[in-house]
Amino acid sequence: MGHIATNLAAVRERIAAAARASGRRPEDIQLIAVSKTFPAEAVREAYEAGQRDFGENKVQEALQKQAATAELEIRWHLIGHLQSNKAKKAAPAFAAIHSIDSVELLRRVDGAAAEAGTSPEVFIQVDLAGEATKFGAADNDVEEIARAADQCRAARLVGLMLLPPWSDDPEQARPYFRRLRELRDRLVGSGIGAARVGQLSMGMSHDFEVAIQEGATRVRVGTAIFGKRTVRT
Repeated sequence: MGHIATNLAAVRERIAAAARASGRRPEDIQLIAVSKTFPAEAVREAYEAGQRDFGENKVQEALQKQAATAELEIRWHLIGHLQSNKAKKAAPAFAAIHSIDSVELLRRVDGAAAEAGTSPEVFIQVDLAGEATKFGAADNDVEEIARAADQCRAARLVGLMLLPPWSDDPEQARPYFRRLRELRDRLVGSGIGAARVGQLSMGMSHDFEVAIQEGATRVRVGTAIFGKRTVRT
């Protein structure tokens, strides 16, 4: 796994180049290393190379890696779908949850966080393509969820998250990234504070540079750092 540090450096440079080309500051874009399916040893190698934010899709897998790396100061992000019955486990375990898609789930996470004494950041996952295989709130429902966050006691809404339809061509994702930014701007214009929805979690290994050009502030990169994943049976 000696390639991880080299890959991380290359990804960071690509982020910086994309930011500068867009007239943005590289330090305003947070890299989340998506370690799903990779062992704790891969997380350790990335940590030794300076990475501190890691993303996982499944609560149980994340909890196992957290236990195996408990002495490391890692910020864990849940980027996969969160079932309501897993909220009690997720709320105290993650610094950020990127997959809130309903008022009910927001309230469950907030209640669990308040009970655990934690204050995770949360993102509203938005479905702009209406894909049957994807989760996320319809754009018409996002404002309701955002306004419900005013009643949260512990969870802190900070932005929006997007998974565009898959395509080998990153330009195919650009319209979706742009629409998420425009949705963010409309929400701010409607009176929802930028502190609530200002962060945009969008862009992965194959399209994060396009996402940065369209305003991403958090990019979720796995394959470009850790390598190709093997399919689990």
